[in-house]
Amino acid sequence: MRVTHCPVNTAGIPWTNVQALRARGIEAQLVVFNRYTLHPEADVDLERSGGLARQQSTQWRAFARLARETDIFHFYFGLTLLPKSVQFPLLRALGKNSVMHFLGSDIRGKSPAQLAWAHRAGARVVGSYDAIRWVPDAHVIPPGIDVHAIVPEPPTDRARPVVLHAPSSRAKKGTEHVVAACRELDVELEIVEGLDHREAFERYRRADVIVDQLNAGWYGVFAIETMALGKPVVALLHDEAVRKTEAAFGVDVPIVNATRETLVGALRPLVESAEERRRVGRASRTYVEEVHDLERITDRLLALYAGLR
Repeated sequence: MRVTHCPVNTAGIPWTNVQALRARGIEAQLVVFNRYTLHPEADVDLERSGGLARQQSTQWRAFARLARETDIFHFYFGLTLLPKSVQFPLLRALGKNSVMHFLGSDIRGKSPAQLAWAHRAGARVVGSYDAIRWVPDAHVIPPGIDVHAIVPEPPTDRARPVVLHAPSSRAKKGTEHVVAACRELDVELEIVEGLDHREAFERYRRADVIVDQLNAGWYGVFAIETMALGKPVVALLHDEAVRKTEAAFGVDVPIVNATRETLVGALRPLVESAEERRRVGRASRTYVEEVHDLERITDRLLALYAGLR
């Protein structure tokens, strides 16, 4: 089986999946339009630049080469190598299978009509039971991480704990409300922005409490990695998605649910009690081992590929 993942490395999820598949003996590669600053990992960078005509020329040449060496094209973030109107018919004509893997903001708030094109792919994937409301027939495959490569670093006993927030977008993550809430509490607030992943991760180790987001309704890779470190995470979660997740995986979601209005109250027990921070942190590590362990995610990917027709 030869699988090409493309054309972006959003949140590092594609690269993680490629590495995991390789470890199982699958010929997998990641081809991107351009490398990201935060997650620059890729096997091939098309270095797409210039105007639309030049970009399309680059992409067509790349597809012509990749089609000869690929059985399954695994696309991400609602993007394809070629225009969608020709990408999927051409793949079918060539006898190639395809997957469209949505990552959250690429579908959030869109109508069924706006996402109807995704049914041209052989299968659709979303990362959570929150995202499935936009793509009801999608397979749910949560983002995976190498949990056992992350050594837990439980919260400290600091009287003035470090609350860490790492927004990819301040507006989307509700950063102004995080700042306002922390002003009401005896904490040190650290906002991590503009760092590469390795440097950012070292900052995460120092934190006692994590605030993810207050708008989206679910969590992402940042929360998963910090839960693996044994940190308590606070975020806005939709209740129905929590119920479906707990039913599917048989484990409680340990994230402390909060809105912008309830954030101070949600943070206060974690700020005032080091034991509460550690209790939630232990549950967080257990949850990630059950739901986001890379070996489990790889099993789900392989089962997905095996079912493609």
